[in-house]
Amino acid sequence: MQRINMAAHSSSGTGFFRTLLSRCRTSGPGKSRTPGLCQQHRCRLSSLPPLPPPGTWSSRLSRLSHRDLYRLSVTDPDQFWGSAATDRLRWVKLFQRVRDCDLSGGKISWFLGGKLNVSVNCLDVHVEKHPDRVALIWERDEPGTEVKVTYRELLETTSRLANALKSYGIEKGDRVAIYMPASPLAVAAMLACARIGAVHTVVFAGFSSEALSGRIQDAQCKAVVTCNQGVRGGRLIDLKSTVDAAVKSCPSVQHVFVSQRTEQPAAMGELDVPLEKVMSCQSSVCPAEPLDSEDVLFLLYTSGSTGKPKGIVHTQAGYLLYASLTHQYVFDYRDGDVFGCVADVGWITGHSYVVYGPLCNGATTVLFESTPVYPNPGRYWETVQRLRITQFYGAPTALRLLLKYDESWVKKYDRSSLRTLGSVGEPINHEAWHWFHSVVGDGRCPLVDTWWQTETGGVCIAPRPAEEAAPILPAMAMRPFFGIQPVVMGDEGEPLPGNSVSGALCISQPWPGMARSIYGDHQRFVDAYLKPYPGYYFTGDGASRSEDGYYQITGRMDDVINVSGHRLGTAEIEDALDEHPAVPETAVIGIPHDIKGEVPFAFVVLKEGVGGDPPAVLQQLRDLVATKIAKYAVPEHFLVVKRLPKTRSGKIMRRILRKVATETTRDLGDMSTLDDPSVVQEIIEAHELYRKQRSQEKKKN
Repeated sequence: MQRINMAAHSSSGTGFFRTLLSRCRTSGPGKSRTPGLCQQHRCRLSSLPPLPPPGTWSSRLSRLSHRDLYRLSVTDPDQFWGSAATDRLRWVKLFQRVRDCDLSGGKISWFLGGKLNVSVNCLDVHVEKHPDRVALIWERDEPGTEVKVTYRELLETTSRLANALKSYGIEKGDRVAIYMPASPLAVAAMLACARIGAVHTVVFAGFSSEALSGRIQDAQCKAVVTCNQGVRGGRLIDLKSTVDAAVKSCPSVQHVFVSQRTEQPAAMGELDVPLEKVMSCQSSVCPAEPLDSEDVLFLLYTSGSTGKPKGIVHTQAGYLLYASLTHQYVFDYRDGDVFGCVADVGWITGHSYVVYGPLCNGATTVLFESTPVYPNPGRYWETVQRLRITQFYGAPTALRLLLKYDESWVKKYDRSSLRTLGSVGEPINHEAWHWFHSVVGDGRCPLVDTWWQTETGGVCIAPRPAEEAAPILPAMAMRPFFGIQPVVMGDEGEPLPGNSVSGALCISQPWPGMARSIYGDHQRFVDAYLKPYPGYYFTGDGASRSEDGYYQITGRMDDVINVSGHRLGTAEIEDALDEHPAVPETAVIGIPHDIKGEVPFAFVVLKEGVGGDPPAVLQQLRDLVATKIAKYAVPEHFLVVKRLPKTRSGKIMRRILRKVATETTRDLGDMSTLDDPSVVQEIIEAHELYRKQRSQEKKKN
C-alpha cells in the first residue's frame, strides 16, 4: 500500500501526561502558512475551469470583496471550492472532479479521485515550516497550570499513539471510541486515528455507561481510548469504571487503552492496555495512510427526534477544508493569534474549532478542561488575561450563568487581547449578547452569533465574513457563509421569495463540510434531512429573513408552537423573557390547549435575591412578552424553578420539561445525558406545588 513518507522526529518516550505536567514552555505561535500541493501532483483538472496555480488562492481570491467571494461560491462552486481545496490542502493525489451531488437522491461526494491525509494537513505541513510553534495550550482544571505543546511534540505523540493502535490490530476503517476529557492526548488520539485511516467517534467524557455502550455498539468499535479519571471543576470523575461497565455489553471491543490523567491507579482487566507504557515502546514516526476524499474521518453521535442517537458521518477532505475556511473567515483568525474555543472535544464545536480547523490553519488552539465558575466566576476572563486569547468562542448557556454574577468578575481582568467574540450552540438572547459585547468585549470586539449543526460540519450563517463597515446586529446570525444558500420555506413547501418572511430553514445546494450520512442507516439520513423538502437540505430549524435580507434563527421547528393559528418560535418568547434583568434563563415549550390548540408554558429561573416578590416579576414578564411580541404569545403558565435540566453540553432537555408540564412523568425516557438528574425531581415537585395552587385558586373563583 502506498504511504506518505514524512521526516522522522525523535522523542524521549516517557509517559505523555507525566511529560506534559513537568513541562512549561513559553514558545508562542509563529507565522502561519498556506499548505501547497504535493510536488508530484501539480496536475490540471480536466473537468474544471482553469484553476489558479497552487499557493495563490489566498492572494487571488482574497483581493475580491466578501460579497464577490460569496457570489462566486454560489454561482460557480466548482471554481471556488476546487481552487480552495487545491491551494489550502496538501494532496497525495489531486482530485479529478470537484463534486458529484444530488440532494434529492441523497448523494453527496466532493473532490472525487483525490487522496490525502488529514493528520498530515494538521501536523506535518506545519512541522516542516515551524516545528516549535505552539499547537495546543492545555488549560488544565487548576488555573495557572497550563501546558504548551508544540507542533513537533504533537506530531511525535500522535505518531506513537498511531503506532500503538496499529500494534494492537487497529486498521484502516476500524472504529475507535475516544472517551476522554479535553487534553492533548485526546487530540492526539483523534489525529492518530486519522493518520492510520481508523474512524474515531469521540464520546463526551461524562456520558453514562449506558449512553457510551449504545454508541460503541452502533459503531461496532474495535477499541476504546480513555483515562483513569477526569478532572473538572475541582472534582475527580472516574472514567475507567464507566468504560468497564459499558464494554461489558460491547463484544466488538477488543482493547481498552487506558491513560493515567491522575495519580490514582486504574484497575486493569483483560482488555486493558496501559497507553503510556505501550506508546513509550513505539517509534515517533508513523507513515500516514493516503485516504480517499470520501473515506470516513469520524462519526459523531447526536440526539434524534426519536430519542435514538444517530451517528453523523463526516468524511476527509471536504470537512477539513470547510472547518479550515470557516475558522479563518468567521473568526478573523490571523497569524499569531491564540484561538480560545472553550467547547469540549466531545462535541462538533470541539472537533471543528478546537482541533481540525485551527490545526489545519497552523494556529495555537486552547484546550479548556475546567468550568466557567471554577474556582470562581472570573475563570474565563482570568484565562483570557493569562493566555492572551484573541478569539473567545463559547455558549449562551455559560454566558447566562455568568450573568448572575457581578460585573467585577469580568472587569478585574485584562481582556485587551480579545479581538473577536463568538457564540455557539443555540440562539443567543439579547441580554446575554449585550453583556458579552459590552462587558466582556468593552464594546470594541465584533460578536459573531454563529448558526450551524453537527450535520453541517462548520459555521453556515454568521455575521462574518462581511465587508469591513458591514453592520453586526445583536443576537442575529445574519449572513450565509461561502457556498451556503439559505432558503426559507413556506407552509406548502415552497421557497418564499423576498424579505420579511419566516418559515423552515433549508439550504439549496451542497457544501463540502456537510454530513454524508447516518452511520448504518442512510435512509434515515435521507428521510430526516433531504426528504422533507426534495432538492434541499432541511435543517430542522425555523428562520426569518429580515427586511434587510439578514437571517434570524427562531429555534427548532419542533419548538414551534401554534397558538390559535399563530406560529410562534419558543426561542422568540424566551428572548423576550430573558430581557428582564431578574431573569438569567428561561425555557418555553408548547402544551396542548382545548381551545387554542397549544399554549406556551414558561419555566423561569430567577436571579439570586429576587425572591422577595416573584408574582410581581411574573406580571412584568407577561407585560414584556405582550409588548415585545403580542398578547397571544404570553405564556399561559409560568413555573419558577431553581435550575433547568441540561445535557452535559449545556443544551436544555425540553423533552423532560414537556413531560412535567403535561403531567406525563411516569416515563421520562433516557436521562443518561443529563448533567445532573436530580434537577428533574426538583422541577416535578415545583410543578406539583404550582398545580395545587392553581387548583385552589380556581375553587375560590
